[in-house]
Amino acid sequence: MVPCMPDIKIKTDHPVKTQAELAPGECLVKLECTGVCHTDLHAALGDWPVAANTPLIGGHEGVGIIVAIGNNTGHCPVKLGDRIGIKWLADSCLNCEHCRKGREQSALLPRGQTQRVTVDGTFAQYVVSYVNHVTPIPEGFDSNAAASILCAGVTTYRAIKYSNTAAGDWIVLPGAGGGLGHLAVQYARTCGLRVIAIDTGAAKKKLCLSLGAEAWIDFKESKVKYRQRDQSPHGGEGAHAAVITATSGAGYEQAVSYLRAGGTLMAVGLPGTATFDSSIFFTVFKSINIHGSYVGNRQDAVEALDIAARGDVKCHFELKELGDLESTYEGMQNGTVAGRVVLNMKD
Repeated sequence: MVPCMPDIKIKTDHPVKTQAELAPGECLVKLECTGVCHTDLHAALGDWPVAANTPLIGGHEGVGIIVAIGNNTGHCPVKLGDRIGIKWLADSCLNCEHCRKGREQSALLPRGQTQRVTVDGTFAQYVVSYVNHVTPIPEGFDSNAAASILCAGVTTYRAIKYSNTAAGDWIVLPGAGGGLGHLAVQYARTCGLRVIAIDTGAAKKKLCLSLGAEAWIDFKESKVKYRQRDQSPHGGEGAHAAVITATSGAGYEQAVSYLRAGGTLMAVGLPGTATFDSSIFFTVFKSINIHGSYVGNRQDAVEALDIAARGDVKCHFELKELGDLESTYEGMQNGTVAGRVVLNMKD
């Protein structure tokens, strides 16, 4: 059953913090644009086990200019006028075990803050963020193109980075035509991986193949069995890795079956209540590695943006206005959004 659409309200009188009201470590950012992520829809629907502290302003893929910094902010890594990106992880302590090991995105509350779940996000003209977690946008990189790299790009890049693959290996990407998936195809290609794209629909097929996928499987039409040696592109051995970006449990169901021995499953997509049901026997028998990969840390963001800024990864997006958010959510629910949607937040 498809959840009911969230009640979306656009306000024109929301208060904006002055410079004097900013706490040490906070900065005020005037937004140019923001991406729309499926995570925003999950938070608005409240269909995740971790519920958002509503009501809140959504969004977590914002690009804008720093216009104010809180007093007594020591060792500030940014300055007024810098163009920066605001990510899913708004802030963290930087001192706990998770942060010290480069897993600040996994730091448990109250040490961590996330846009749209615990603090207001980027569907606004002015946003308060945190100087230690905003990410500089490379000079010359278009803001609209950079927006979705801050979550969709970082998330897929990190998953591929830790997928135990090497150049020439095969990687399977269920949900390859979606917002995360089409970026995963490109990041995989920059790593020298051979891509099998799984999704449905002519538009998504065209997109995936144009981005360098070597094989396409429409999950609504194809009856190809991955292990059939005469039909599968990887010779019947199975793929070396799979990055599951789909937001339904169905994307996980057969993952172990189409991985070769020693293969790695990177769990990325976050269906709200689905469970991961797979054969324990074949997981052990094939020495399958299963890793959960949650967005990315600050270094992952810098690397993902650098790759995209050089032109090796391009986000395919449609630019819309904030008033189009409800129809965008509807398209996400129906699975009809190919690529990404970016909202213009300029005056």
